[in-house]
Amino acid sequence: MTATRPDRRVERTQRTLHAALIAEILVKGYDAVTVQDIIDRADVGRSTFYSHFADKDALLVSGIGNLRGFLASHRDPDRSLAFTTAMFAHVEGHRDLGRATFGRKSGAAVQEHMARMFTALVKDDLAARVPPRRALPIPLDALVEYVVGAFMALLAWWLDHRTRLSAAAIDAHFRALVMPGVEAALGR
Repeated sequence: MTATRPDRRVERTQRTLHAALIAEILVKGYDAVTVQDIIDRADVGRSTFYSHFADKDALLVSGIGNLRGFLASHRDPDRSLAFTTAMFAHVEGHRDLGRATFGRKSGAAVQEHMARMFTALVKDDLAARVPPRRALPIPLDALVEYVVGAFMALLAWWLDHRTRLSAAAIDAHFRALVMPGVEAALGR
């Protein structure tokens, strides 16, 4: 059976709505953006918006899902947490959006959704690296929480302080800070 390609008009409308949300976040911050702001910027009707998304959070989650797919595609069986390199590079190319969505002044809803996405990515990555039938010295969930917290804190610091560090440099700092703990927790 062949997979059917989604309707190009649907894809175009959803891309337009995502772009409008991003543009509005850059202007107002996520918490202040309304569905009316999004549809005005996208130049679509309210019914069109609601035929695709239940609310602005659903639109945000859809965009985060797209980002998660992009980051998951950078998984490397030979390198733990390889997605971080792609994430830092992505944010480096979109610093204003990064500050609006990952910085300390971003909305709580955005931070919560991003933390969930990073938690899933980190858990999938680290769980695949646990040796079979081996008890870890630190519970996997605790390790995941530690890595996600460190990653989000360093990402926010990098954006909020507008450092001149490149994506490669901040990723190297992240790895220097967390990988010894990750390796120890995995019993390596």
